[in-house]
Amino acid sequence: MNHRVRRKSAKGPQKLDLSDQHCLKLNEDDFVDWTRLPDDTVIQVFTRLNYRDRANLSSTCKSWRSVGSSSCLWRTLDLRAHRCDWGFMHSLASRCSNLQKLRFRGSDNTDSLINIRAKNLKELSGDYCRVLTDSTLAVIVARHKLLESIQLGPDFCERITSDAIVAIAFCCPKLKKLRLSGIQDVNKEAINALATHCPDLHEIGFIDCIKIDEVALGNVVSLRFLSVAGTTDVKWDLVGENWSNLPNLEGLDVSRTNVVPSVVMRLFSSLKSLKLLCAFNCPSLEEDTTVYTKTNRHGKMMLSFFIDTFKELFPMFPDTENEHAIFSDWRNGSKKKDGNLDEFMTWVEWILSHVLLRLAEANPDGLDPFWLNQGADLLLNLLQSSQDDVQERAATGLATFVVTDDVNTSIHARRAEAVMKGGDIQLLLDLATSWKEGIQSEATKAIANLSVNPAFAKSVAAAGGITLLASLAKSMNRLVAEEGAGGLWNLSVGEEHKGAIAEAGGIKALVDLIFKWPRGGDGVLERAAGALANLAADDKCSMEIATAGGINALVTLARKCKHERVQEQATRALANLTAHGDSNTNNVAVGQEAGAIDALILLVRSQHATVRQEAAGALWNLSFDDRNRERIALVGGVEALVALAQSCANADPSLQERAAGALWGLSVSEANSIAIGREGGVPPLLTLARSLMEDVQETAAGALWNLAFNPGNALRIMEDGGVPILISVCSSTSEMAGFMAALALAYMFDGRMDEYALVGTSAEGASKSARLEITRIKALQRIQAFLFTFADSLTINAASLSSAPALMAQVAESARIFEAGQLRCSGAEIGRFVSMLRNQHLVLRSCAAFTLLQFTDPGARHAAHHVKLLQESGAARVLRAAASAPREAKVFARIVLRNMEHQQIA
Repeated sequence: MNHRVRRKSAKGPQKLDLSDQHCLKLNEDDFVDWTRLPDDTVIQVFTRLNYRDRANLSSTCKSWRSVGSSSCLWRTLDLRAHRCDWGFMHSLASRCSNLQKLRFRGSDNTDSLINIRAKNLKELSGDYCRVLTDSTLAVIVARHKLLESIQLGPDFCERITSDAIVAIAFCCPKLKKLRLSGIQDVNKEAINALATHCPDLHEIGFIDCIKIDEVALGNVVSLRFLSVAGTTDVKWDLVGENWSNLPNLEGLDVSRTNVVPSVVMRLFSSLKSLKLLCAFNCPSLEEDTTVYTKTNRHGKMMLSFFIDTFKELFPMFPDTENEHAIFSDWRNGSKKKDGNLDEFMTWVEWILSHVLLRLAEANPDGLDPFWLNQGADLLLNLLQSSQDDVQERAATGLATFVVTDDVNTSIHARRAEAVMKGGDIQLLLDLATSWKEGIQSEATKAIANLSVNPAFAKSVAAAGGITLLASLAKSMNRLVAEEGAGGLWNLSVGEEHKGAIAEAGGIKALVDLIFKWPRGGDGVLERAAGALANLAADDKCSMEIATAGGINALVTLARKCKHERVQEQATRALANLTAHGDSNTNNVAVGQEAGAIDALILLVRSQHATVRQEAAGALWNLSFDDRNRERIALVGGVEALVALAQSCANADPSLQERAAGALWGLSVSEANSIAIGREGGVPPLLTLARSLMEDVQETAAGALWNLAFNPGNALRIMEDGGVPILISVCSSTSEMAGFMAALALAYMFDGRMDEYALVGTSAEGASKSARLEITRIKALQRIQAFLFTFADSLTINAASLSSAPALMAQVAESARIFEAGQLRCSGAEIGRFVSMLRNQHLVLRSCAAFTLLQFTDPGARHAAHHVKLLQESGAARVLRAAASAPREAKVFARIVLRNMEHQQIA
């Protein structure tokens, strides 16, 4: 590998001059030799890279391999984004001799941690430690006896017991901090062992535990900070009696517990060293907040919903002018450093980040005033903490507290606005560029969630956030890439951002994500497919998705991924890709992609309604192409979609609409129409046609319109009670549903069904004939009534006697159904209406002319196509003949002729 980078040339006075740089020399080929950089400079570069990039850069040459192994680069290690097996951890061991701080994620790394023998390890922090056992933890602490801080949480440590705490006490005599979450029972033996063997232990956090021994905790006299937040079974009378024996206790956190006012007052009076009590979300304390005056609290500070945190801490910083600047002023520091204050505020930051995240996750009612008045500001201040875990929890808290409905991705607008004020968007964007991937991931998650708010999304885009998110989606860290894709997903909801995402390389990054993590990354796959689904709704972006290999990627997901949400977003993306009709070739391309149609038909039978809905929508769109339509039928699409329609009588209207729509699309082919009738498709479509939802009515009526052209299907519709249903739909508030119901009735009673309906003996035939004629009269009357809703008798009479352009234009405008102008008919369908112009029933002639008026209207989407079909079929002669007929047929036919002339001129 060549480790030299060719120098970029510049024009004119901009030319690069390296003549005075002793470390970077140009050789005869005009190359800069970066390997000549001094080792300390290379180390500075390495410190700004994440662990993966450090390892990759170290492998480029021998000199950098040596520098990359320097112990100063491996004092901290964050393995949470990595799946580390025993071999991987063994290979790291040689670099970790001076490792001091290790973070891991329990589900992936727990057992293999035993292989890291970092004799100087001081801090151990683990997330998601549900699978961590006593024996594994005991071995880890036994091999790292210099540990000063152990933190396991915030998820519950379900398999850790008091035995592991005893092992920690015996093995880690230098322990200063112990924070454990979700322990079932912390008994007196464990706590007494800590009191006896860990003389420097100044902080304990038994958080979200079930039981703790209150009496034994009074024996840990070295404690300065104690948190029992979320612990449920606390005997508060024993707390009042025994914790007053803690002479050094400065901070106590009882948030999210059932602590009672009498105990709080006793602690305030008896604990002379106590400076602060944190008591957020303690229902008993919030019943009467007037008793917690400064006097009653003996001058001690208290943090709760009903007390302003900034004002409460403000007196500790006499040199600070703005109470909301206390955290930043403390971090920036004065000339005189106060070690005790630093430890105290470090603990305050930690407990605040923890309790605010828990509150955001629980999202109890009635907290809007708290979040808007101080909670959002607290999280934003904690984002700037020097503690990595505090920063991460603050970012996660911001990502969580704005979400009001996780399923429907609803955001609390006022909370999002609280984050936006004061340039805090830029703060999040800056954190998203951190080399620390944990902070980077959580900050990106906050940006992604907040971007659901349109105003926030606009601000993110204006600040260059789209380019940043596109870059993050390319990250080799799956968690970072997942949140980057999530940000693009939410931003892509806005039409104004789609072009910018494409320009920033976001589409290619999203497609690459699907190939990069085809397994084990359901979160990243869902977000990538969801973003592509939104982008696919834009014509230009949909073409770029196809160019980037997105069709193959999405079809692969639809075929192989078994995760419901990924399937839903992949099929939604395919549905949107195929929804652009003639404006691009994606519809054809998806249909031709190997396995695409088979996968969609399989997903139509999914157990999950949302997956069925999106798959049916994709098949509906695909059915607009003749080859796709036949391919769908060939591989079982008719049977699958009829079964779907039969099963969704009580389903969500969106699913009903797509099921009926897909059958509508397939039924354009007469062979498919016959197959749908034979498979039992008529009854469910009649059921859907009775829906109160207009969209469902329209698609079901559209399918029945196509089916009714076949006499066999027309008879099925009549025998299944379809005529009264279609007559009723003709009166629907939806003009489009009424239009197609009228067309279905026109097909049924144009005379072609009669011979099928009258089969039987002569006596039966006479009876059937009488019933059929009665039904026909009702249907034709309903069709005529429908037509009259678009032109009153006086206007029609006047137009039939005159060809004045103004009068014709008035009739045309009144008759126009906008949605009907979006339909595209085949030559066969146009031919049916031309034939109907010759029908013996004047109502049907009028109906045919009215229909052709819709399809040829100058404003109709496919007017030119339909006029061309009419010209090829010789329809002008038939229309002129109809123009001599009475009233409605005459007027509508003249307008169609005028529309044809308009298209010829155009």
